[in-house]
Amino acid sequence: MKVIQAEKAGFCFGVKRALDMAERTVQNSATVSLGPLIHNQQVVDRMERQGVQVIHDVEEAQAGATMIVRSHGVPPEIYQTAQNKGIQVVDATCPFVQKAQRLATEASKKGQVIVVGDKHHPEVQGILGWAGGNALAIETVQEAQELPAYEHVSVLAQTTQPIANFQRIAEELKHHTPELTVFNTICNATEERQTVARELSKEVDVMVVVGGKNSANTRKLAAICAEETETHLIETAEELNENWFKGIQIAGLTAGASTPDWIIEEVKNKMTEMNEMDDNTLNMENWADSMQKLHRGAVVTGTVVKLTQDEVFVDLGWKSEGIISRNELSVAPVTDPSEVVKVGDEIKVVVLRVENEEGNPVLSKRKADEEAAIERLEQLAESKEELQAKVTEVVKGGLLVDVGMRGFVPASQIQLGYVEDLNQFLGQTLRLRVIEFDPSKRKIILSQKVILAEEQVSKREKLLETLQEGDVVSGVVRRLADFGAFVDIGGVDGLLHVSDMAYTRIKHPSELVKVGDEVEVQVLRVDKEHSRISLGLKQLKPSPWETAADKYPLGSVAAGTVVRLAPFGAFVKLEDGIDGLIHISQLSEKRVAKVEDVVKVGDQVKAKVIECKPEEKRISLSIREAVSDAQTVQDKEMLSAQPEIPSVTIGDIIKENSEQ
Repeated sequence: MKVIQAEKAGFCFGVKRALDMAERTVQNSATVSLGPLIHNQQVVDRMERQGVQVIHDVEEAQAGATMIVRSHGVPPEIYQTAQNKGIQVVDATCPFVQKAQRLATEASKKGQVIVVGDKHHPEVQGILGWAGGNALAIETVQEAQELPAYEHVSVLAQTTQPIANFQRIAEELKHHTPELTVFNTICNATEERQTVARELSKEVDVMVVVGGKNSANTRKLAAICAEETETHLIETAEELNENWFKGIQIAGLTAGASTPDWIIEEVKNKMTEMNEMDDNTLNMENWADSMQKLHRGAVVTGTVVKLTQDEVFVDLGWKSEGIISRNELSVAPVTDPSEVVKVGDEIKVVVLRVENEEGNPVLSKRKADEEAAIERLEQLAESKEELQAKVTEVVKGGLLVDVGMRGFVPASQIQLGYVEDLNQFLGQTLRLRVIEFDPSKRKIILSQKVILAEEQVSKREKLLETLQEGDVVSGVVRRLADFGAFVDIGGVDGLLHVSDMAYTRIKHPSELVKVGDEVEVQVLRVDKEHSRISLGLKQLKPSPWETAADKYPLGSVAAGTVVRLAPFGAFVKLEDGIDGLIHISQLSEKRVAKVEDVVKVGDQVKAKVIECKPEEKRISLSIREAVSDAQTVQDKEMLSAQPEIPSVTIGDIIKENSEQ
């Protein structure tokens, strides 16, 4: 006799989640469960030994206790009662059931709600509670036929309902309302389990269904199998009967969602022991061989068969599925296992423990990835080849990246310049090179800076070869210094000296530019030997000296502001870019001992242009001559303002006297 176990059998996600939550809770507080956590007495007894007491009414719970709401869920008033009594609630309601509860609440606002399922089942009672007082539960097409007409009907399903029955009832309800909304709330795992069981039942001579006899889920599973072949429903291996298998060639095995793997394994082992055929003995030997291959540290290959919020189940071809916790999936933090693997993926894992308390191998994909990465990283460390890796965490002093194992990029090795905020790189993919690798310590240090530095050298060499003095290029201001600004002109920095920024005198580059500014500059000098590039900004603007001869001709009087004093004279700003010099000898007609005795910085003065040489960028001024000229003009004006005196000759006088 050949024994075939259904691919989908045993704990579903919701049940496994509820048990995990219960085990975590009972470690920290006095714990009760409102009703048995699952429909399996063996598991319930085991949980009770761990400290989870079963109660059947919330009123039985003591104030201050922690109460677990099982995966079936409860009506909303239960939560309110628990709150009123000061009971802490750990809600282990299956997410699929919670979805049905939410849909029922929303549907109740539109019209009649009908739930297809066993009205006595706690899950259905809970959904009805969320749907309001008018909601109904039916389980057969006949019950649907007896319903009256409604304006609007929303129909939901108990999560463990056979899909065919739900579809038949939904079809019948179309005759009872002009508006029918169908919510298929059947759990995918339940549907898959039933489909797989039905198909397996068609291929075998007898089916054994393992699970609690008071479980609606398990009873439905057995009923589906019974439609195709002889079926026996049992709770433990002790209930198996040798007579069921006399003359049987192929036997099938499946289990309800509340059946733990260790009970399934006991049943399968006993069914196998009942088989005395040689080929079965061979199978047992092969099975024993496969068990010997699993040992701590072994690297094995398996297929992902199920995902939960915190775990991944892997088929290793062993007696039970291996389990990978979320922390052992990847070197990077994982919030959802589906981000890393999906059902059907074939993956390599390392065995951490051959069996846990439930008999499942404990596995690590992270360690297997590290093992696979070591050889590749050793080659990359030797060849200095570039690799790419995503930043997974920001830590003190640098970044963690995923290179198949956890790699470290020091802050000093991220960019060419100083990095102030490391958080900007979280989630980014960096170009890296291995600069230190110790496989025995799982230590790998990487650098992006070395790659960028090499590229900068290459760009600089290429740019120095092609760049010509006089070229006008665009660039970005990267850094400021007291003496100028460094401008990136295509991966290479050139110096824009403060003296080449403007024709006016400026104290600091920040007066004209800031980091990040895009500027157009002219190449003034290219020093290939020392790899230096000098840039100019003012050279792209007309020089004020080009029109100085016309603006400041000899003899004209110009107005300006004293901007600087020197022992030999005062400099006067005439306009942006043009300063004139008043020599100390030209400050006054009197002898001047010190320039500051006559003028000070900031004074507004008028001076005569006594020399203008634009080609030498020089203008000489004179306050003394300007004052003298002004005095001369004033004297002439005063003279011309006096009354005219008639002229008298000696002849006129003699004539006047003779007449007398």
